[in-house]
Amino acid sequence: MIVLKNLSLRRGSKLLLDQVSVTINAGEHVALVGRNGAGKSSLLALLNRTLHEDAGEYLVPAQWRMAQVAQDMPETPESATAFVLQGDSRLTGLRAALARAEDGGDGMAIAQAHSDLADAGAHDATARAQALILGLGFRVAELEQPVNSFSGGWRMRLQLARALICPCDLLLLDEPTNHLDLDALVWLESWLARYAGTLITISHDREFLDAVADVTLHIENARITRYGGNYSRFEALRAQQMELQQASYAKQQDRVAQLQKFITRFKAKASKAKQAQSRVKALERMEKIAPVLADAEFGFDFKEPAQLPNPMLSITDAAFGYAGAGVDGSAHTILRHVGRSVLAGQRIGILGANGQGKSTLVKTIARQMKVLAGRITEGRGLRIGYFAQQELDLLRPADNPLEHMLRLARDMEADGRESGREQELRNHLGSFNFSGDMARQAVGSMSGGEKARLVLAMIVWQRPNLLLLDEPTNHLDLVTREALSMALNGFEGTLLLVSHDRALLRAVCDEFWLVGRGAVAPFDGDLDDYQRYLLDEAKRLREPAARSARTADSAEAPAVPAPTSAPIAALRDGREQRRLDALARQQHAEKTRPLKTEIGQIDARLVALFTERSALEQRLAQEALPAAEIAECGRRLKAVADETARLEERWLEISCALEALLAAA
Repeated sequence: MIVLKNLSLRRGSKLLLDQVSVTINAGEHVALVGRNGAGKSSLLALLNRTLHEDAGEYLVPAQWRMAQVAQDMPETPESATAFVLQGDSRLTGLRAALARAEDGGDGMAIAQAHSDLADAGAHDATARAQALILGLGFRVAELEQPVNSFSGGWRMRLQLARALICPCDLLLLDEPTNHLDLDALVWLESWLARYAGTLITISHDREFLDAVADVTLHIENARITRYGGNYSRFEALRAQQMELQQASYAKQQDRVAQLQKFITRFKAKASKAKQAQSRVKALERMEKIAPVLADAEFGFDFKEPAQLPNPMLSITDAAFGYAGAGVDGSAHTILRHVGRSVLAGQRIGILGANGQGKSTLVKTIARQMKVLAGRITEGRGLRIGYFAQQELDLLRPADNPLEHMLRLARDMEADGRESGREQELRNHLGSFNFSGDMARQAVGSMSGGEKARLVLAMIVWQRPNLLLLDEPTNHLDLVTREALSMALNGFEGTLLLVSHDRALLRAVCDEFWLVGRGAVAPFDGDLDDYQRYLLDEAKRLREPAARSARTADSAEAPAVPAPTSAPIAALRDGREQRRLDALARQQHAEKTRPLKTEIGQIDARLVALFTERSALEQRLAQEALPAAEIAECGRRLKAVADETARLEERWLEISCALEALLAAA
């Protein structure tokens, strides 16, 4: 187990941990949570021994092997598979030992090395490495590509795979989801759920923490509080704890006021001096309960759009991709024959596996790229607010937030739109926590979360009626994500959202588009259905690698009689059956979903009718009720009873229909 005992930790002059004591048992999966700057990453740095405690002590078992994601960007011509394989430090060490033994001609050492390599899983190491790489979103064709041919985000995925393949007792993950799409995130959750060692992770993705953690450590005010359960359980327990603490504090303050009043009143009277002195001592002995100091709330709202064209835009037989990106200078088309309309008030989540064209679609709608074929017709008065991760890079590092806002206001004025005075811009920045000196701080010195807040502030100021958000939460903490969710729910325009934050997608989207296999189509299902789709799609994409492995195995195996066509037909039939099963599940969901929705509505209405009936019966039980009111209550009571009977009968009909559908499935 890991034990922290009266431990204090500083970074510069800031006290991050003040005499904290906490225990993490072997095999526990721990979510480390707290506001930005609370000391979460510093605690991980302490555990991996890159930082040292200032006071107290901590214990990590000496025999424990530790793994974590390297933060440097790898620059190597090695293949992706070879790079990840090197993360298995035990295997790498054993192979080096075998090479030394072979160079020295030591037969016993060679035999021992081969035995150790077999125990370490050398026979399937390549397959394990490639399974990790594919699970994190790479394609089969990329397994042997050089590491330095990938972009930064993909190289960080390789660093994550390198950490996961390392045999370890303690796994430290600091924001492992930052560079992952939803498909890779779902895979990582399932992998970590099976991890048998001790896991400590930092993340701002609440659904990820709910899926992987069974213990939560909360850092606040230089203290660590341990909660049993995942993040949602932590929130509930902390809310209860804060409520109890506030009640205890209020009660103690009443007692303090009574004692202080007695002391003030009687300390000068000789006959009461002894009692007054005892009250003073009681006040000194009292263990003070701290008031609840809730985190500073952050919230913002989108301005009401000046107009709402309907439709917002129409896409007609369009092709999306990159002009001149082909080897011969031709266009590289990703999506073809897209025909969709975006209506006023729609809230669309854009789903799809990595590399299928989600960002390409959004960029083209945002006028950052040109449509390759077909056309996009914009509604009159369309005003787009666009957030993409590269927008953070387009901020000018030497300029401060106020200068960015002044430049935006001048551009809007040049376009004939309303701008604003400097004080209005300052007030607006203040509502996004850029007040005082922060408004004059160079953007280059800010964190990713602060830059993301600045981009949001600039979007809100433009008063858009169509929001295009491409992974807006990557650098946002949980508090800011919650503020964004609330603001989007209050937004009166239209929203297109690409995000791997499932909590945000669930909260703000009421329909989904699926981008995949060169097309854009409505997705008839919820996020749980989509996660199942992703797992099926991942299996489909891994099939070529599995076939290659089977082919290699068969090439090394002894010759056997040629197979008949029956296994091939069976394989084909199996795939067709899986496709038919998936189609049947979708059709079944289409039939049952409206029935389930109606049952939910009936249940809610029955609760309201029951409440109303109880109130009417209580009212009729009152004495001296006027005759007119008695008659009105009686009429209403009969109407409630009739509606209740009708709804209960309908509820029974739907339940029978659902049971029949489930039995037939």
